[in-house]
Amino acid sequence: MKTLKGKIAVVAGATRGCGRGIARALGEAGATVYCTGRSVHGNSSPYKRPETIEETAEMVTAVGGVGIAVRVDHSIEAEVKALFERVASEHGQLDVLVNSIAGQDPVLGGWGSEFWETDLSNADMALRQTLLSHVITAKYAALLMIKKRRGLIVEVTEGEFLTGGFNVLHDLVKSGTKALVLHLAEALHKNRVAAIAITPGFLRSEMMLEHFGVTEENWRDGGKKDKNFLESESPLYIGRAVAALAADKKVLKKTGDVTSSWELAREYGFTDHDGRKPDWGKHFEKIAPSIGLTDGLLRHIDLLDRLKRRAKRYVGKK
Repeated sequence: MKTLKGKIAVVAGATRGCGRGIARALGEAGATVYCTGRSVHGNSSPYKRPETIEETAEMVTAVGGVGIAVRVDHSIEAEVKALFERVASEHGQLDVLVNSIAGQDPVLGGWGSEFWETDLSNADMALRQTLLSHVITAKYAALLMIKKRRGLIVEVTEGEFLTGGFNVLHDLVKSGTKALVLHLAEALHKNRVAAIAITPGFLRSEMMLEHFGVTEENWRDGGKKDKNFLESESPLYIGRAVAALAADKKVLKKTGDVTSSWELAREYGFTDHDGRKPDWGKHFEKIAPSIGLTDGLLRHIDLLDRLKRRAKRYVGKK
């Protein structure tokens, strides 16, 4: 069903991973999708990966949408401004923005570094590329949406909680995208523009498939290295989650939320490309105690309880 036919979307960071999956799913639903990023034929980004935004745009068109590739460095405000001026000129509207910029940027580092051991030599660049880029992009998207008094901004994040425990820079970025959604929800609600953060589960991105030495066709073989991989999902799954949100006429009721691919699959009933309905949340319930997260989650609960009690006092609900 072409539930998004006639809708205009920008997927910022559509080169690979969640961004590519979301662009494809919006295309499945009939949308016109501007696929942006830095990797184009003959000129890849510093990731030095083979994927390009042109390939993503071709995928969008192949499944029934209209894919438009535009090279944009979202950390450069002038380039972002020019992108949305083009969208306004060509279509006069913007219905969906998906911020999936630099979700797997290697400059953020990986597991294992304690806060006091963190290499901060590239921290300024890391935060500009992976967080400030989202703010810049949301700013210019919002200007278009406000004019029409409608729209959806989706921040692709990681994890359902305020922090994640990866490393300090990674946590600042992922908690920052959730805080950005809270700010946007408050600022844009009166203009009927919704802002929602969404996380995938265990994502079978191109980089993760490569890490496990498998392809999307034989991905289950990766379960021999890590049985948790058997609960993974393709990027199209979170894409269909975003497409479902974009087609929901009551999406404004969800503004400010932090949700997930699996929660939205339960609500809207979509599946992954192979007919599965991966549910990382249910799986995580089983493994969280065994990987030492209990104490941290309990502290999280205590914090949220304190915030709730405080907020209730301020609105007169003691």
